[in-house]
Amino acid sequence: MTVNLEVAEGVGTLRLDRPPMNALDIATQDRLKELAEEATRRDDVRAVVIWGGEKVFAAGADIKEMQNMDHTAMVLRARALQDSFTAVARIPKPVVAAVTGYALGGGCELALCADYRIAADNAKLGQPEILLGLIPGAGGTQRLARLVGPSKAKDLIFTGRMVKADEALTLGLVDQVVPAAEVYDTAHAWAAKLAQGPALALRAAKESIDTGLETDIDTGLAVERNWFAGLFATEDRERGMRSFVEEGPGKAKFL
Repeated sequence: MTVNLEVAEGVGTLRLDRPPMNALDIATQDRLKELAEEATRRDDVRAVVIWGGEKVFAAGADIKEMQNMDHTAMVLRARALQDSFTAVARIPKPVVAAVTGYALGGGCELALCADYRIAADNAKLGQPEILLGLIPGAGGTQRLARLVGPSKAKDLIFTGRMVKADEALTLGLVDQVVPAAEVYDTAHAWAAKLAQGPALALRAAKESIDTGLETDIDTGLAVERNWFAGLFATEDRERGMRSFVEEGPGKAKFL
């Protein structure tokens, strides 16, 4: 399989495995969607790491495969391409991308689907589709602009240039840079810590933030308000408040 889901201690690792560059062909896209939906359903997966291995995250779509597709074929495929990435973005649990080596084109777009991005100090990211006479088609024009702002997104997309990890950090494209050998362990530790948290509250926080970014503030506030009130019906809220009163802040243990 070109993508695998491995689960340990509440953390599901979505592992891309299509050497040498983890090119995201149609089969890989479909498998990614399937496993993202599985990670969403499974109660034993409480947080997710997206990982391409020690050498490369994903160098983009399979250009040889796309070269043989005409307009009609891509009209039929474009929605499925976006849906595979959207399935990752909509995992209602904390998701971190562990980025090593190249994360270009579809690889960068996949990293954008995560809530947090940890990059190796040798990582290179970018949206080079313009150099093929194309634009990003798996969410890059939308998610990148929302993450780093329209001007920075346009610079990256218009030029197709790659940025190294340090510039990616400055731009806000990644959130943390660590030595290459530490990327997965750092990402797994981030996910494992959140896997111990209140699952429904984390889901509520993610949905409230993501919905608010996509709509007007009044709608966003309504989503927040409904989730906030609804969480008062959960066992996690009872446990968290009881622990705070009896033991002090930050000591609650959630199931």
